[in-house]
Amino acid sequence: MSQDIRTELGLRQVINVSGTMTSLGASIVVPQAVDAVSRSLGQFFEMGELQKRASATIAELTGAEAGFVTASCSSGITLAVAAAMTGTDLLAIERLPETGKLRNEVLVLAGHMVSYGAPVEQAIRLAGAEVVPVGQATSSHAYQVAGSITDKTAAAVYVVSHHVVDYAQVPLRTFAKVCHDKGVPVIVDAASEYDLRGFLEQGADIVLYSGHKFLGGPTSGIVAGRKSLVRAAYLQNRGIGRGMKVGKESIVGVMAALSAWKTRDHAAVRAREQAALRLWKERLSGRAGVHADIVPDPTGNPLYRLKVGIDPELARITAWDLAARLATGPVPVIVRDHEVEHGHFFLDPCNLHPGQEQLVAERLAEELDRAAHSNAAVATPLDVMWLEREAAILNWPD
Repeated sequence: MSQDIRTELGLRQVINVSGTMTSLGASIVVPQAVDAVSRSLGQFFEMGELQKRASATIAELTGAEAGFVTASCSSGITLAVAAAMTGTDLLAIERLPETGKLRNEVLVLAGHMVSYGAPVEQAIRLAGAEVVPVGQATSSHAYQVAGSITDKTAAAVYVVSHHVVDYAQVPLRTFAKVCHDKGVPVIVDAASEYDLRGFLEQGADIVLYSGHKFLGGPTSGIVAGRKSLVRAAYLQNRGIGRGMKVGKESIVGVMAALSAWKTRDHAAVRAREQAALRLWKERLSGRAGVHADIVPDPTGNPLYRLKVGIDPELARITAWDLAARLATGPVPVIVRDHEVEHGHFFLDPCNLHPGQEQLVAERLAEELDRAAHSNAAVATPLDVMWLEREAAILNWPD
């Protein structure tokens, strides 16, 4: 019998070259976390005590004063915002999302108001807060941050992501200084970042990480930062955080993943990824209408991806049609296509099992050869592509 549970469930055996994406299951869970999860499932825990142990582990890795595990990084945003509004007032915690006379405005740079599958600002509003955009999407300044702070400002959220506008944005260190000068705490959404210490060192009061992306833990979020604010965020589990609660298996799994992070051979991981990138670049070299470059991660994570540019006139297929065709069949190859309308997509090797890099190369060659020899170019109009994607979303579960 196959060991791949996807076969038993009648699901396709996806090859993920998109990255640590929630829609694909985020990441491959590291063996240490798999073992810890398995050993936890048949046992009972005093959950508050377990979270204390998690706090110590999180503090060691991040340099934070305290931390805890929640359902996701998105949950962490909501809980941290709620904490900034209520503090440890248990009655105020029970009343959220009704904020009454609480300070309830939360600043966010306009260029950071992005979607990670849902809007960042929605995670803030779930706590009952009002979002105050700062600056313009393509420009923000310290004076705009300072001028947006009022006696109703509870917190400011700063987003680190490949989705945000990556130019003309106030740096975190400056953002934090301006906010702190006016007594406003800073919450950093660093869901998919390698750097577990730098954001706190730059002035964040709370940093939120995904436990199930680069760390390779089970589905979870990590809240780390100043003890008083972390405590207030943890207490939200008595209120709106109840629906965001995390199980024992996720807490012990994240703790194991954090411990494994300390001893992971990061150089060996990078070497495997670079080998896959070189293979793909070599296989695409010389193909008409295809341009492949190895590019760095835009937020400074220590990894690279292959940017595959497609000239539809020469390759006889658009970038979005090629991405769609790769995603078909019994073993779909899912690429990173969030900028595909610009004529390119990315191949991310961070979640490959051994040998899958060869399968990706073969599928690329297969689809490009098919397009090159087709009677007509494969060129779905861009507007049609967008509508087809939207229709597919609305069609679930059919």
